[in-house]
Amino acid sequence: MRLSRRHFFAAALAPVLVAGLTPSIARAADQPGSILNASYDVAREVFEAVNKQFEPAYKAKTGKDIKVNQSHAGTSKQARSIVEGLEADVVTFNQITDVTFLVDKGYVAKDWQTRLPNAGSPWYSFPAFLVRKGNPKGVKDWSDLVRDDVKLVFPNPKTSGNARYTYLGAYAFALDAFKGDEAKADAFVKKLLGNVVVFDTGGRGSTTSFVEREQGDVLITFESEVLGVRDAYKDKGFEVVVPPVSLLAEFPAAVVDKVVDKRGSRQVATDYLTFLYSPEGQKIAAEFNNRVVDPKVAEEFKAKFAPVKLVKVEDVFGGWDKVQKIHFVSGGKLDNLFVAP
Repeated sequence: MRLSRRHFFAAALAPVLVAGLTPSIARAADQPGSILNASYDVAREVFEAVNKQFEPAYKAKTGKDIKVNQSHAGTSKQARSIVEGLEADVVTFNQITDVTFLVDKGYVAKDWQTRLPNAGSPWYSFPAFLVRKGNPKGVKDWSDLVRDDVKLVFPNPKTSGNARYTYLGAYAFALDAFKGDEAKADAFVKKLLGNVVVFDTGGRGSTTSFVEREQGDVLITFESEVLGVRDAYKDKGFEVVVPPVSLLAEFPAAVVDKVVDKRGSRQVATDYLTFLYSPEGQKIAAEFNNRVVDPKVAEEFKAKFAPVKLVKVEDVFGGWDKVQKIHFVSGGKLDNLFVAP
């Protein structure tokens, strides 16, 4: 679902120099005239801005017109759609396990993380909180989210990578708070899930439920989303709460090999993902409140981001393979703890 102020992230971005394209584009004339980027639910605005810069840059570099089309939904749903026939040339997801799913199904090459810098993640974020004017419930960190008087809104972890980071962030907090006691961590997360008033299928639907339908006391979503909503709805007085500790959310990008080989779009798909790492692509991402990996661009935008300690899935849970087998597999821990409203 889209917010009524759909372009709430929109910023006046200066024209950029042609950059970020791979130097060798020998067969540009043979490329198709469009590609499809299947992305996560709250990334509409950032990729609209990216595409507006990439398309003329590609034209200037190759002499060929290109149109980048977008598809947005929870990334687990997106991955399944690709296997079911959605011909996405690239994916820009928010969870590695959804790319791994495509690897296992033969759609993405096993070495996808070696093809781009930073293991295929051009920017990152983490779960943060958006509260109503004056923060009436006094929410400061994860521990406040399990109080009986605090009602939550975030997407369904079964369909949304965004929500899986919230689930894992809460679990990581509980493991630390209870000194590794899994039974107590399970109880904490079950209570948190029980406090959710609505599980939308994706992050933007949850934003709509919180902002437009005025459901819940706290919206939990990526920091990039909560900052954008706060700025777009100044009249509502929303406040951003960055918890002292949260979980690093990397946003993996990959070429969908099976699709690009079929469509002949490998070069333009690769150029598109490479552009995300260029100074121009990184500045666009930062303008839309993502934390970026380019050191110079990150320093330029440092003042807009609050300090936070980020823990990693690898350090807390032993990696995404273990997370998938223990938490997200059918009949796993998430299924056992999930409480539908």
